[in-house]
Amino acid sequence: MLGYVDCHCHISAGDFDKDVEEVIERSKKAGLLAVLAVAEHAGEFNKIIELSQRFSGFVFPCLGVHPVQEVSAGQQRGAAPQDLDAALPIMKKYKEELVAIGEVGLDFTPRFVSSDLDKENQRRVLIRQAQLAKELDLPLNVHSRSAGRPTIQLLKEQGVDKALLHAFDGKPSVAMEGVKAGFFFSIPPSIIRSEQKQKLVKQLPLENICLETDSPALGPEKQVRNEPQNICVCAEYISKIKGVSLETVIEATTQNALRLFPKLKSALRP
Repeated sequence: MLGYVDCHCHISAGDFDKDVEEVIERSKKAGLLAVLAVAEHAGEFNKIIELSQRFSGFVFPCLGVHPVQEVSAGQQRGAAPQDLDAALPIMKKYKEELVAIGEVGLDFTPRFVSSDLDKENQRRVLIRQAQLAKELDLPLNVHSRSAGRPTIQLLKEQGVDKALLHAFDGKPSVAMEGVKAGFFFSIPPSIIRSEQKQKLVKQLPLENICLETDSPALGPEKQVRNEPQNICVCAEYISKIKGVSLETVIEATTQNALRLFPKLKSALRP
């Protein structure tokens, strides 16, 4: 099955409201087989489900509570247990449609974390979602900014065995702890301008790499809206770093995605 899977994309973002159909059309022409639409808060859950129904068999929903929550325009804070209370019933309601729980994780960027309590709140939110993923037998789609090691440690402590760490910003040596636990790492198009991501890909085995765009963020160019069609950018760069053909990268990363997200496999099977 030669084609790309975008394992982490914010297709429900307002940036795509005016031309989502064209964006999806362009991504199909670029060779995408599937886009995993991740959520950040309960307020966008229904929109993601609607998009997955509208583009059935191509957009697949992941619902979860992100470790950073928006309070008002431009005002953000770390997630707290009450953010999850409103979200859980909706996540359970759509459990049959979900291919993963996400975007979940930890974000210890100083502006979001001013105390140990802030970190503990984020941990609690992640633990409850990890437990739900195990209960529903779903993988986790994970954010871990400035918190690579604590995130991997917590996932291991919770007995999580199916996880995708998206746009991992930690050291390759820390990522290798995740590889040992059987986790996957998805690489965005921003790899072409990120020395850290390039070093990461050099170390990671191809068997643990997936592709993502994180659209509309993490594109090839800063401050320019990213789209799922840019998935080829990361695949081409990975092929250069690994010294293997583009076809090898596409085949390996897509098979990895199908292994990690079993519901995707059954939906895409010809």
